Amino acid sequence: MPKKSNKKKPIKRNPVNKKSVSASKSNYTAKDIEVLEGLEPVRKRPGMYIGGTDTVALHHLVSEVLDNSMDEVVAEHADKVEIKLINSNTIEISDNGRGIPVDKHPKFKIPAAEVIMTTLHSGGKFSEGSYKTSGGLHGVGVSVVNALSINLTLEIARDKKFYIQTYSQGSPKSKLKAVSKNSIKKGTKITFTPDPDIFSDSTDFDSSIVYNMAKAKAYLIPNVEINWSCPKALVGKDIPISDKLHYSNGIRDYLDTITQKNDSVIEESFYINEKLNGDESIEAIINWYEFFEPIANSYCNTILTPQGGTHENGYKQGMFKAFKDYSKIKYEKKSNQINQEDLFGSSASILSIFIENPEFQGQTKEKLSSVEPGKNIELKVRQLFEAWLAKRRQTAEILFNYAYNRSQIRLQNKSNQNIEKQIKRKRLMLPGKLADCSRDGNKGTELFLVEGDSAGGSAKQARNRVTQAILPLRGKILNVISATKDKINANQEIIDLIQALGCKRGDKYSSKELRYEKVIIMTDADVDGAHISTLIMSFFYSEYPKLIEDGHLYLAVPPLYKLSKGPKVFYATDDKDKDKLIKNEFKNSQNVDISRFKGLGEMMPAQLKETTMSPENRVLLKVEINKVDKKKTEKSVEALMGKKPELRFKFIQENSKKVAAENVL
Repeated sequence: MPKKSNKKKPIKRNPVNKKSVSASKSNYTAKDIEVLEGLEPVRKRPGMYIGGTDTVALHHLVSEVLDNSMDEVVAEHADKVEIKLINSNTIEISDNGRGIPVDKHPKFKIPAAEVIMTTLHSGGKFSEGSYKTSGGLHGVGVSVVNALSINLTLEIARDKKFYIQTYSQGSPKSKLKAVSKNSIKKGTKITFTPDPDIFSDSTDFDSSIVYNMAKAKAYLIPNVEINWSCPKALVGKDIPISDKLHYSNGIRDYLDTITQKNDSVIEESFYINEKLNGDESIEAIINWYEFFEPIANSYCNTILTPQGGTHENGYKQGMFKAFKDYSKIKYEKKSNQINQEDLFGSSASILSIFIENPEFQGQTKEKLSSVEPGKNIELKVRQLFEAWLAKRRQTAEILFNYAYNRSQIRLQNKSNQNIEKQIKRKRLMLPGKLADCSRDGNKGTELFLVEGDSAGGSAKQARNRVTQAILPLRGKILNVISATKDKINANQEIIDLIQALGCKRGDKYSSKELRYEKVIIMTDADVDGAHISTLIMSFFYSEYPKLIEDGHLYLAVPPLYKLSKGPKVFYATDDKDKDKLIKNEFKNSQNVDISRFKGLGEMMPAQLKETTMSPENRVLLKVEINKVDKKKTEKSVEALMGKKPELRFKFIQENSKKVAAENVL
């Protein structure tokens, strides 16, 4: 081998123009320092304030305004709130509280209302006494809403006068002025339209999200009345045009709603409503259910905390320690095997606290970080739950057996190292909300793509756990036909679906990598369900055409009606099927009991299994691509799902006459 020389070779360098370098450095001057004033930072970086620009962030604007009204309710200055969807992208929220102050601010020399609407970190929640248990001291909520709205109207009724001011993109379009027309007796009304330049995907509000948001607030404050109204054209599934939301039983009613009154392990829920310190308080309810996906909804000052936090941790720790203390007396050895997961594994709980000066992680307030309330809650709950168990020995025994049985299942699974390793490998890259089947390999396995958590919960209980997997999809997934690759790859629902399938897309697709033999789209038997299934089919057509060609994609056909008379029970998929059954099976009887399913989530798991999921009874439609005329198929997909609305309009004009009158909804 040739010897290496120790002599270093000279390094060739490109000649550098020293004058150009020095000139470049000198160009960095004070002019290059950008100062964002007023609400400019919000418009520049909206994600820092509302967590993004997607539909979740869009609806966070609603919660910010609604939370301000609820703060007036909590402070006992208001007892009525009104939420009105004006049109698809405009919403009006009002309360009968004190009304935002309108007198001139001593420092800024403009009305206080304008300061609040146009200045970050301004509001009445920083001072002592104005709001003792508000939704946080960030002071950015309503000003951020203003900054991210193309139009916003502020109306204030206060001191027997009525004031109005309009804004656009955070800047006043008019001065705050008193007018004669008074649409509210007292309080504050804010009407706003999100800016399409910020929310490029859509500025359309989802009536279901807004309605359920209002409903949750009404459950938390029994003495409030929230009036809801929405145009008929915007009404979603199970959403009324108008409603008066008032629940005298508060979170007790809330628990019945989220559990759909499923049979519980114990008859009586554990409920508390207690003071903590001063004006701080806790209200909570929990019960346990067999084969139930755990639900833990927690709130701080009516603010939903989906990621929990110190209050939720304190609540669970207090209950668990009390449970262990009580059970050790009678079941010392067995009790040692039970952990916190065993106790709360399939429970449903609602926790609502009111505390002073709460601290959250991030402006979107998804997680409570205040330390002291967590300690106080743990101590209070521990005392109350131990006393509750002591008074109900039979209930305590049932609850102990429930937790102990869960611990044995957990320990049994853990003892088998080989199975555990297989499970870990199998689930390494799987989405958390996927309820996977246990069978190795894809032979005979099925993946059901269902619409939302409600239907997902029913499907999980109805499935064959060995061969059937469930993946709930949130609402209407992205239209991939009109979306860019970057947007597709950044969409969480799409990511979850790809991970669940386990195979590559496009030309790199391999059926050997596909984790399931059948992929079944299972949506509600209505217009919304048809829309969602179309979006999902569009995804597979665009990203996995070979999967369709190999015969792996199916549509489930759920029933729309249940017909019964005496022991006779039949299910109908549509009106024609219903009429046929009445004629042939019930001989045109007038006494047939007919019930219409509003959605899959409304069906009992046994019904869903019998009618839609069981291979013995169900009807599946195989999705196929027209191989004879692929160009025609491509043209149709592009017209209906593509970026050009004029093509859709043309298609509707050409095909509207073909639709039978009886099929028009």
